[in-house]
Amino acid sequence: MEHFSGEKIPRGTPIDTSQIESLRLGTTVATNALLERKGSRCALVTTKGFKDVLIIGNQSRPNIFDLAVKKHDKLYECVVEVDERVTLEDYVEDPEKHVSEPNGVDIVKGVSGEIVRILKRVNVEEVTSMLKIIYDQGFRSIAICLMHSYTFPEHELLVGKIAEEIGFTNISLSSKLSPMIKYVNRANSCVADAYLTPEIKKYLQSFESGLKYGLKTVDDPEGSKGVSCQFMQSDGGLVDASRFSGLKAILSGPAGGVVGYSRTCYNEKNPIPLIGFDMGGTSTDVSRFGDGKFDHVFETTTAGITIQSPQLDINTIAAGGGSILSFRNGLMQVGPESASSHPGPACYRKGGPLTVTDANLLLGRLVPEYFPKIFGKNEDESLDIDITKEKFQTLTNDINAAHAHLEDKTAAEIAFGFLEVACENMARPIRQLTEAKGHILSSHRLVSFGGAGGQCAVQVAMVLGIKEVLIHRYSSVLSAYGMALADVVEEAQQPCTMEFVESNVEELNERFVSLKNGTAEKLTAQGFDKDSIVFEEYLNLRYQGTESGIMVPRTDEGFLKTFQNLHFREF
Repeated sequence: MEHFSGEKIPRGTPIDTSQIESLRLGTTVATNALLERKGSRCALVTTKGFKDVLIIGNQSRPNIFDLAVKKHDKLYECVVEVDERVTLEDYVEDPEKHVSEPNGVDIVKGVSGEIVRILKRVNVEEVTSMLKIIYDQGFRSIAICLMHSYTFPEHELLVGKIAEEIGFTNISLSSKLSPMIKYVNRANSCVADAYLTPEIKKYLQSFESGLKYGLKTVDDPEGSKGVSCQFMQSDGGLVDASRFSGLKAILSGPAGGVVGYSRTCYNEKNPIPLIGFDMGGTSTDVSRFGDGKFDHVFETTTAGITIQSPQLDINTIAAGGGSILSFRNGLMQVGPESASSHPGPACYRKGGPLTVTDANLLLGRLVPEYFPKIFGKNEDESLDIDITKEKFQTLTNDINAAHAHLEDKTAAEIAFGFLEVACENMARPIRQLTEAKGHILSSHRLVSFGGAGGQCAVQVAMVLGIKEVLIHRYSSVLSAYGMALADVVEEAQQPCTMEFVESNVEELNERFVSLKNGTAEKLTAQGFDKDSIVFEEYLNLRYQGTESGIMVPRTDEGFLKTFQNLHFREF
């Protein structure tokens, strides 16, 4: 603002945003809070008898041969059990065999089309009393997830209304956040939202306090002098700040980079698929863009929490420019510990350890003369190559002593060896995104961006057999640039249990029309023209007799026809 306005803005002075049309932000607040378990206090409200269901989980064992299994800490502090119960009538696999017809009293038709029997309704006085107890204990955020609420949300809505009247400031309902089957994942998603959303709100309030006129809200677009503000979501779309939630913020930071390189480096006339290589100080994020569309995943596990929410398919490895180099048990290791920004790498003149950045400096891949003189106690010195050489020589001596039976290595060879280890670590998640899914890795281009991407991009490409590396002119700020190019996105989903056959197409169309009208209204309320709105439709399909769905674009006619042909085929 000082640069463009020509006026000096003293530190601490609220920014006059009258000359700013809009703001777009990406944040890692939610990601860090989840990884470090530093979110807000929250409570889980669930059906009686299921208080331990998230501790039990789904019995998956990620490290089956680990001799010292360590489970992640749960996100919620306490559980409130609501004495209510609904169940589904008959079998979902045989929808024509309903013996009970909806009577509107104890047997009703759910949102998904399934018949629901209400065994026990919510006792309002009892729930009010229990919620007041945890409110008095200091809880202000709760996650409400009841059995079968994906198709019968009435009980959740009632409990949510009671909580709102008591004064809870954040109420997360699983029926609104993730109306999908599978209780454990739906509950985890709901708890994650209750755990992270208050942190997002704190961050937003802190940011808004530095603006003279605050932020303009979607609900009152004309009633404020504030500036419009949008946040990047995990799915690569933007949403108004007032509607940004913790569940949608897990990949808010790296998502901007995926949009950035896909919009600037992908050529539709020459559709060579791209690998995004976003190397920062602590970690490296990798992703793929091909076929002219983003690769999304609809169920992910982050820090031990399985979340049901659309996210860009981004893999992260704890290897970046600040990853610490160490020699342990006869092996060279890179990370996962990081020197972070303070003290930073050894060459930053703050007494830091050797890092990937130091290895590149020693090998001449970083030129101190091209760096600003911002290092040292007074922040007026250049990179210190002397301390880097000294520490590498000490490390080299230790490694040579440990392998006295082998020929001694030079400091440069040791530095290059560490970089080989780092590049192999970074190549592994790229193979998972490509070769593990049937893509030919050598037919891709590697797009390098991020603060440290240029240091290792070529070496990583050589490891993977990729012959072309693209470095955009805005590579150092490509994530921010990507947010400027991103689209505003409104998501809506609805549970639906029906056979994918010709006779049900009309009902399916009606449901899609209803969803599209709802999202269009929200976008037009933000000032978007109806003609500029583009819809993407997905069906969550599963073969008869299976329990896991496959999210398929409705435009993928080839797959849908194959699905219909196999649906009732006997083997």
